[in-house]
Amino acid sequence: MDPDDEAAAAAAASRGQPPPQRRGISYSQPLSRDAASARRAALRSNHHSLDDDHILPASHSLNYVHHDPSAGVPASSVHHPPLPPHGGGGGHHHHHHPSASYSAGTRRASVGGASDGSMTLERAMSEYGGGHGTLPEFVGAGGGKGIFRVPLRAAMHPARPPPLEVRPHPLRETQAGSFLRTLAAEPQRRQLWAGAESGIRVWALDEVFAGWGAGARRGDEESAPFREGVTAPPALCVAVDRANRLLWTGHKDGRIRSWRMDLDAAATSPAPPPAGGAGDAAGGTSHGGGNNAPVFREALTWQAYGRTPVLSMVVTSYGEIWSGSEGGVIKAWPYDAIAKSLSLSPEERHMAALLVERAYIDLRNHCTVGNVCSLPASDVKFMLADYSRAKVWTVTSMTFALWDARTRELLKVFGMDGQVESARLETPVMPEQPVEEEVKVKPSKKDKSQGSLNFFQKSRNALIGAADAVRRVATKGTFVEDNRRTGAVAQAMDGTIWSGCTTGAIIQWDGNGNRMQEFQHHTSSVQCIKALGERVWVGYASGTVQVMDVEGWTGHSCPVIRMAIGGSYIYTLAHHGGIRGWPLTSPGPLDDILRAELANKELSYTRMEKIKIMVGSWNVAQGKASAESLKSWLGSVSSDVGLVVVGLQEVEMGAGFLAISAAKETVGLEGSANGQWWIDNIGKALDEGTSFHRVGSRQLAALLIAAWARKSLKPYVGDVDAAAVPCGFGRAIGNKGGVGLRIRVYDRKMCFVSNHFAAHLEAVSRRNADFDHIYRTMSFNKPHGSTASTSVQLHRAVNVNGNQVDEVRPDLAEADMVVFIGDFNYRLYGITYDEARDMVSQRSFDWLREKDQLRAEMKAGKVFQGMREGLIKFPPTYKFQKHQPGLGGYDSGEKKRIPAWCDRVLYRDSRPISVAECSLECPVVASITSYVACMDVTESDHKPVRCTFSVDIARVDELIRRQEYGEIIESNEKVRSLLEESCFVPDTTVSTGEITLENQENIVFRITNKSEKIKAAFEIICEGQSTKKEDGTKSEILPRASFGFPLWLEVQPAVGLIKPGETAEITVHHEDFYTQEEFVDGIPQNWWCEDTRDKECVLTINIRSSTSTETKSHTINVRHRCPATAAPPPIISSSNPPAMAAPPSNVLSSEAPSKRSSKKSQANHKREQQQREQQQQDYAQFGSSDVHDLCRMRCP
Repeated sequence: MDPDDEAAAAAAASRGQPPPQRRGISYSQPLSRDAASARRAALRSNHHSLDDDHILPASHSLNYVHHDPSAGVPASSVHHPPLPPHGGGGGHHHHHHPSASYSAGTRRASVGGASDGSMTLERAMSEYGGGHGTLPEFVGAGGGKGIFRVPLRAAMHPARPPPLEVRPHPLRETQAGSFLRTLAAEPQRRQLWAGAESGIRVWALDEVFAGWGAGARRGDEESAPFREGVTAPPALCVAVDRANRLLWTGHKDGRIRSWRMDLDAAATSPAPPPAGGAGDAAGGTSHGGGNNAPVFREALTWQAYGRTPVLSMVVTSYGEIWSGSEGGVIKAWPYDAIAKSLSLSPEERHMAALLVERAYIDLRNHCTVGNVCSLPASDVKFMLADYSRAKVWTVTSMTFALWDARTRELLKVFGMDGQVESARLETPVMPEQPVEEEVKVKPSKKDKSQGSLNFFQKSRNALIGAADAVRRVATKGTFVEDNRRTGAVAQAMDGTIWSGCTTGAIIQWDGNGNRMQEFQHHTSSVQCIKALGERVWVGYASGTVQVMDVEGWTGHSCPVIRMAIGGSYIYTLAHHGGIRGWPLTSPGPLDDILRAELANKELSYTRMEKIKIMVGSWNVAQGKASAESLKSWLGSVSSDVGLVVVGLQEVEMGAGFLAISAAKETVGLEGSANGQWWIDNIGKALDEGTSFHRVGSRQLAALLIAAWARKSLKPYVGDVDAAAVPCGFGRAIGNKGGVGLRIRVYDRKMCFVSNHFAAHLEAVSRRNADFDHIYRTMSFNKPHGSTASTSVQLHRAVNVNGNQVDEVRPDLAEADMVVFIGDFNYRLYGITYDEARDMVSQRSFDWLREKDQLRAEMKAGKVFQGMREGLIKFPPTYKFQKHQPGLGGYDSGEKKRIPAWCDRVLYRDSRPISVAECSLECPVVASITSYVACMDVTESDHKPVRCTFSVDIARVDELIRRQEYGEIIESNEKVRSLLEESCFVPDTTVSTGEITLENQENIVFRITNKSEKIKAAFEIICEGQSTKKEDGTKSEILPRASFGFPLWLEVQPAVGLIKPGETAEITVHHEDFYTQEEFVDGIPQNWWCEDTRDKECVLTINIRSSTSTETKSHTINVRHRCPATAAPPPIISSSNPPAMAAPPSNVLSSEAPSKRSSKKSQANHKREQQQREQQQQDYAQFGSSDVHDLCRMRCP
């Protein structure tokens, strides 16, 4: 479970909802250690050493007993013993007193849980001493307010529907080269497909509640079982073909691939080991995705583009596949060629690919005449098939193009404001050369010159684009116009088109491209849109899932990039690769029941982990340390630690270095030679590569932070993000400031920040301001290793009603644990140098602590609000003379700086009060076991400090919770009743079961919704067409892709919504004779007339509601009644082509039938004749009869 996805306090508070009820435990009395220990023991079952170098199953922990799912008991029948009740009384809670106090460690407290204001420091230490093996802790005031309030967590998020976790959030580090980027569902076969950077995956939704059994690839241990295709380049777009039971995918290498939905028939050899070796997986499995799992291979594939990727793809109303790429290139692939290729045997795969590859229609050239084209030369990022009106929308970032799906005529090009775009001069483009697989040819001088021309052409286009942007800025004075881009497009079943913008705006269009209205629910960028029935879902970059005209919820902790609908769920794919299913009825009563039932089963899926974390801080004063000093500081005590985080200050100083570092930050560069030396040598002290692995680092000028995880813990540590906030001169220079790492450990977010605050005794307010600036503005918006600027100003959030949320939660406020380390520079006040030296020599640290500026400011609630620090039992760490050992090394120079505890470690965990038991409501509970300074290290004027934490972590076993979810679905009568109700399909009637076509007249039939309450959504498809033979028999009914209509038939509208008790009229139009064209390499070659009077087809009308994909169907048989005196139009051969029409108009054409023709000059005739001869040679291997059937169809 994502920490961000649990019950966020800010989200619940902004909606006026009460926090979820915590289980009965009274904080007014000391927590029974026996009860707490018994509860934790019930959640543990086995031990593992930190030094284990094998990769453990996901539920294993380190030095902590817990449930072990691999103990031989099937996952679906694991017995979870009941846990003892909590200690203490009922649910009455005492809030923590806002004044500073000494807490009772993690599990022991005196009555009241807060210190009396009249207490002496010694009494507080005595009565609030730490538990066994832990130190007492000082707690700063102000921790329960605003952004310093501990984030609210819960087993079930109170402000969103309970999701079905198909694939829980995987660690980013496990997904290198295999991130999921697109999603599609096939409801009839109950399959969920995902396009990944390494190929294709598919989940059988009937098995979604199962587990892997023997194991899975690393990162997918808790995912529902899936199957994988053979390794392929990144899949960028997908299209479902229900008729042929295929999934079409467009890839980065420019190829279009198809995958059979019958996985058993498509399965081949076992999968190769995952990248990274066998150690990256937890075992093999009979399902796809694990080691040695069976994979399936593609059915038909061809090279659609030679040098550019397939960015978008769609199957039109007439079964053609259209694809878009860079530079505005759009190609249509006629279904006749695809069908012919699919019918060939696997041995003829190469010829099948060649047949389709050369049969494309270049739609951009098709609508370009005299170098004038209305289409922009921009990447075609989205395509949409308007099944209601048989149109196709092709979308770039700024423009829309509307096409007739039947005639392939360009109807209209318009911008986001709805204004029609004017035609523009088309830059000559070099013809695209096909790419042959596995053939490498050395480029000739001519090819090189063409490549240079292409480079200069792209450079020219880039310069023109930049100049245009500068012109717009000069006239408007802002980049706001440029920030408005189209990020998603979808069609609702009422025929309207919805597009989403990067500004969060949502625009509604009618089917003719006329702008209707605009909505603004969020300021976050729209990433995806999906529609079913009357419902429209929108996915935002903020992770919000919005149901239009209803409400939204936080679906993921990162952008929702794709959606798919299958069964009774809408599935959302997050940018991190997680997939969740949400009931189509959400938000609704089903959510409340599921939430309550899953909360009652919390103990069955709660798992407890325990780790030790060591943090260290050192102001190195631009020096370097010996191996002995590093060993004394870190290496000698790291043997039983799972995670090590080190922060350094003053790694390198000097005005020149700081200025250069600031300049490098602006262009995304970081680091220095000194910084790398420290990282390498600390790694050596920790035995990096054998015992530890480095997981992340960040340097900002003089500040550095780095983290290492023990090898046995590494599988559960990841999603490392880095951030930096300068606080030096003008908040721009990194001599002062903070650098941070956010690390996900056992599904909990932990933030570590290395800081250096303002110097000098009197600069207390500046130090407080430095902390506040870092806490509020540190933004972990980039992965470790990416060096883009991370010091950002927070923008005010906007809720679903468009109103600003009063409180902005910084990233640090949303972490489960935050640790601040560094040279905070707080000094001792009201004391002289000699007095301080005397007290240090007498080890009177209690008296010195009363003079500590940091303690005083924390008591007043002015800094580090609500954070904790262990009892200081070591001498002040500043200021010393270098290379002088012992306490006699304090500064004795002219300035005689007063010794001070400048170097500190402070933290907060998930506890909202001083004492709380570790649970899903309080998932991270830490205690300090050691807090020391290394006084024997002399390489700097500061002494290094280190602090060791013992951390309890509560996490969710997503596999068990998913199984509990499935059990509730199966056994709960209320849930079953609501699901059955959601699958209700309205009763409808169709006015006819047979249509007879005659004299090309329009025929109208009616669909009536007999329901009195529910709208009926209808979809009309063509099950296929057959040919009536001379002997009266009929050929086999053959469907086109996605049950598209034959080219001689028009049905409008083919998709729509019918209100309760109302009727929809459907118009059917046909043509007795239809002119078809043959294209080779995008060039028209032949025209012929096809007599359609012997054709028959079967129309199917699917009816569904808005809350399920369950359907009821009606069938209509369509046939011709041939006229007695009907003669076909003249046959047009390739040697006598008709004339080509003028360029397409920028306004919608009338209902009159459109005609497409071509005019060729005598100068091109010879070249085209040579191309036809070459084509005949290419097709010769198919046999003459095949070529005749495909390319020389004649009317009878």
